[in-house]
Formats: sequence, C-alpha cells, structure tokens
Amino acid sequence: MEDVLDIFKYILPSVVTFLAAYFIIKAFLDREYKNKLMDLRMQNQSLITPIRLQSYERMVLFLERIALTQLVTRVHKSGMSARLLQNEMVKTIRAEFEHNLSQQIYITQQTWDAIKTAKEETIRAINIASTKVPDDAAGLDLINVIFELVTKVEKLPTDIALERVKLEAKQTF
Repeated sequence: MEDVLDIFKYILPSVVTFLAAYFIIKAFLDREYKNKLMDLRMQNQSLITPIRLQSYERMVLFLERIALTQLVTRVHKSGMSARLLQNEMVKTIRAEFEHNLSQQIYITQQTWDAIKTAKEETIRAINIASTKVPDDAAGLDLINVIFELVTKVEKLPTDIALERVKLEAKQTF
C-alpha cells in the first residue's frame, strides 16, 4: 500500500504538470491559429476588395448602358425599321449581360437578381413598345413609344438595380 502511495506521489504532480502544460500550449496554439486565420482573411480582403469594387463599377456601367434612353441613342441608326431597332436593342442588352456574367461571383445574390430583373424588364419594355407600332414602322416611331413608356414609369428597372448596386457597394466599404 505504501508503494502505491509513493508511486501516486510521483505520478500525480507529473500528471498535473502535464495537464497544465497541455492546456497552456493548446490555448497558445489556438490563439496563434486564430491570428493566422485573421491575417489570411485580411490578405484575402486586400486582394478581393479591388476586384469587388471593379465588379460594382462594371455592373453600374452595364445598367447605364442598358437604360432605355441610353440604349436607344446608342443603337439607333437613321433609316432603321422598328423591328430592326427592337432586335438590335435586345441583342445589345443580351450581349452586354453575357459579357458581365462572371461579375455575379463578387456581388450578393439579391443584387444579382435585381440586375437580372432590370435586364429582363428592359427587354420586356422594348418588346411591349414594339407591339404598339405597326410592322412597317420606322425606328423613330418605336423610339417615341419607348420614350412614352419611360415617362409613364415612376422608376425604371435599371434605376432600381442601380440603387441596389450602389447600396451594396457602400455597405461593403
């Protein structure tokens, strides 16, 4: 019995010392891991932030380019028929959108949905306007109908999406 107590006297302090050292080292390593993780996140932020800013810029440019008033003035050429103008505007919107598809990685899903909605609603407005002109109408007739629609709408879909992009950009920075 006395031998067991002697062994216990030597082992107990060793176990206590081991456990104390273990917990101290574990706490130190956990803190170091968190610091390294924080450093890595900061490095990623410094790399991602300029890319995200560029993405917001590209989305603003996209929305400005597909805004009906901008789109009409950029796409219309004298002598165009209404159908040709309609087709060219829709084709331009789709091409601009496809060019910027990769930007969805850097923005939130809600903002991307607002941008997609703006694109779809703009195409829809063009198609609705084209139904209000005869098949043999000139491009200027379609432009007039589009401008009428624009004046009747309180806020264009591109303006709504633009506000969303700006809001997200402000929240990010």
